[in-house]
Amino acid sequence: MSRFFVDPDIKKAETLAADFYTDPANFEISKEKIFARSWQFLTGGHDIGEVTPMTLLPGVLDEPVVVVRTAGSTTCLSNVCTHRGKILVEEPCSADLIRCRYHGRRFALDGRMISMPEFEGVENFPNRSDDLTKLPFAEIGGFLFASVSPSCEFSDWVEGVEGLFDHDATTGLVLTGRREYEVNAHWALYCENYLEGFHIPYVHKGLNAVVDYGSYRTDMFRYSSVQTAFSGEELRADRAAARYLFLFPNLMFNFYPWGISVNIVRPVTHEKTVVEFLTYVRDENLLEKGAGADLHTVEMEDEAVVESVQKGIRSRFYRHGRYSATKEQGTHHFHRLIAEFMSKA
Repeated sequence: MSRFFVDPDIKKAETLAADFYTDPANFEISKEKIFARSWQFLTGGHDIGEVTPMTLLPGVLDEPVVVVRTAGSTTCLSNVCTHRGKILVEEPCSADLIRCRYHGRRFALDGRMISMPEFEGVENFPNRSDDLTKLPFAEIGGFLFASVSPSCEFSDWVEGVEGLFDHDATTGLVLTGRREYEVNAHWALYCENYLEGFHIPYVHKGLNAVVDYGSYRTDMFRYSSVQTAFSGEELRADRAAARYLFLFPNLMFNFYPWGISVNIVRPVTHEKTVVEFLTYVRDENLLEKGAGADLHTVEMEDEAVVESVQKGIRSRFYRHGRYSATKEQGTHHFHRLIAEFMSKA
């Protein structure tokens, strides 16, 4: 049996061992086994122009890419010249081709190498390795995603949750804010806290006054989970106050009446994480109302708890925990996925 194992029966299961979080070697392994094999958020499609350089999951994958929008399609290409490795596109621009400013190699907007000075007489040139690699790429609800080497198709990754990105939820969104928080804790601890509402009555007094805790529910899918929170008013109208979508391993889409908050969890070390908050607003009049109000306060409360857990898991007396079978299904599901990915060859 793999050392990364979580029993599928939540009533019997123990959590991941503490050394998953405390061992720097496990952190390094997770970069390739978890993050390189998953889909990662790039941006909202309305945030970019025709040719836009980006970095796929900065600090973890650190993969330079360029997103190219043409009349017929959007493509994500490696942003590294296949000659000597120079970054090709440094700033967003409009262009009909991509040219390396080091030795003049040129590429079509679909990644094909189309010319190279002073290469007469070079054998077996050009070949496919001279073209820019096309990364697996997908778009849903105007949001763009890419992967280095995905373990599944994007359609499988979002199976069961596609409806959350429907026309009503994603039309008219405007990016109005971007903020980063530095958390002194392992990235997975931050995600675990997000994945259960169990702590709300104990940690979030303000949010608990808005959310009807008794009606809080979690639905699991293959690579994602959705938590649905109701307030008293929304519960009577059968309308959610908030839906919290988690896409494994580190993406959070929070659907509120005013719009969507996207949270990207970026590991830095085994004990430090940066969380980027992107605020996409559809109706500013609803911003300070309901479960989607005062998100900064909620974040500070979450960070305090998670950083305390980071200290606690280093204890000689802690190895595993157990799960609440009724309240921690999302965390159990998350741990099962981590164990699955960390155990793959």
